[in-house]
Amino acid sequence: MAEQSLLEAIREGLHEEMARDPAVYMLGEDVALGGPFGVTAGLAEAFGTQRVVNTPISEGAVMGLAIGAAAVGLRPVIEIMFIDFITLAMDQLVNHAAKLHYMSGGQLKIPLTVRVQCGISGNMGAQHSQSLEAWLAHVPGLKVVTPSCPADAKGLIKAAIRDDNPVVFIEHRGLYWARGEAAGAGAAVTPIGEAAVLREGEHITIATFGRQVAAALEAAAELAPQGISAEVIDLRSLQPLDMDTLVESVRKTGRLLVVHEAVSEGGIGAEIAMRVQQAAFYDLDGPILRLAAPFSPIPASSALDRFFVPGKAEILRAVRGAFRRQGAGG
Repeated sequence: MAEQSLLEAIREGLHEEMARDPAVYMLGEDVALGGPFGVTAGLAEAFGTQRVVNTPISEGAVMGLAIGAAAVGLRPVIEIMFIDFITLAMDQLVNHAAKLHYMSGGQLKIPLTVRVQCGISGNMGAQHSQSLEAWLAHVPGLKVVTPSCPADAKGLIKAAIRDDNPVVFIEHRGLYWARGEAAGAGAAVTPIGEAAVLREGEHITIATFGRQVAAALEAAAELAPQGISAEVIDLRSLQPLDMDTLVESVRKTGRLLVVHEAVSEGGIGAEIAMRVQQAAFYDLDGPILRLAAPFSPIPASSALDRFFVPGKAEILRAVRGAFRRQGAGG
């Protein structure tokens, strides 16, 4: 089985889409040099600096340029080095990219892909490590996706570029060098809005995304010999959410744990919990559980990082605690 890193998969997807469609352009700070983590390395050599364009250090200007390009028929892919810096371009993204199709009565399409990097990895502190996906998923007109493995990274970047709507493509820095099964040349597009059931189970559903997927799978494997069968769902798409898959799973298992790296308040977990209990209240055998980071700025200390980010140990504790409280077993 051929393997590649998530970073390599994104680069391969970008390369294939640029080769497939001359309307695809790359814009961003240092993208012609590979970007801060090397995702776009080699694209300028392959397609020229007229299509892989280094921009000034102004996220607002990059976003505005890309929205204009998308409105007149190009398919720009922009890189915002850290999701924290998207704050500098929110006016353009939220008030223009997300609204122009609606406000033009459908006359304008904005096929824009916004690549952003998020997450706690490398002790980069509170201004370079946030997970702001809930902000973006709150905005009508934006789609939000986040892959957890190389195959989905390639499939979702292709889907984002081909979509006629603005798509925010969130890459977790802690997954860039994680290796997994390669999608292969010309791999199929991964549909936006479809979750993936990675492990089937009978007693509890664990719904998560990004870096927490691996932790959930590890926890599920450890729980199985103890008589607790956990179903693990990789959401992949945060806007739109695949509620059909989530609700079907919860109706089978009767329990739900939602895990994410972002702080708990106002997070995606709260939205999922509300929508699942509305759809499957009478199928639940206990309260929906939510596991997330504490409501605090992100520390730069590696020692504190380990306490801040939910992982396998926290997932195990949450699941076991739920079954002890409910007097239930496998």
